[in-house]
Amino acid sequence: MTGPNAPYALADSVERDSRTSRLHETHVATLTDMVIKMRKEKRPDYFIPNFDPCDGGINSRVLILMEAPGPKAMASGFVSRNNPDPTASNLCKILHEAQIPRRDTVIWNVVPWYLGDGKHIHAAKPKDLAEARADLEALFNLLNVEAVVLLGKKAQAAYASFKTDNFVVHRTHHPSAQVLNIRPHRRDEILNTFRKI
Repeated sequence: MTGPNAPYALADSVERDSRTSRLHETHVATLTDMVIKMRKEKRPDYFIPNFDPCDGGINSRVLILMEAPGPKAMASGFVSRNNPDPTASNLCKILHEAQIPRRDTVIWNVVPWYLGDGKHIHAAKPKDLAEARADLEALFNLLNVEAVVLLGKKAQAAYASFKTDNFVVHRTHHPSAQVLNIRPHRRDEILNTFRKI
């Protein structure tokens, strides 16, 4: 993998600027509008990054849901497999190995805002998941995906309150370095989940 599809590609300011210029392309404009609306409705200290226009946007067949944006998403301005952090890098490599076309995926978080204060980040709490529920529901209404992949316990907990049979739901581990360094066999389990898709 090279160029914009490579792990850590969003460490490059030119690449970040390029993606920012694409936020109103047809496939992602509705999602960008959703983010803008959320930013207006939330407190000013809520940081909500953008969807990645390199992904499939509203044309995606697979929605990948994680917990909440990390500090590198805050720095880049995108929820992306190309953020310069180990979790994004792990996901990028796994999706490449699973041979799922990028245009078929869209990545988001069950809590769409950063849960940190610049120095520390905390895990999503039940109140965070409850507050974000309407935003997640709005996202489901914009997409017409065939599958949803819930990465980690928080994403799975958030989804548990939804009753829908519009798509197939897959549950697997979060691809963080913390998870995979301690339990490396889980990487194969995540990869196998995506291969089933």
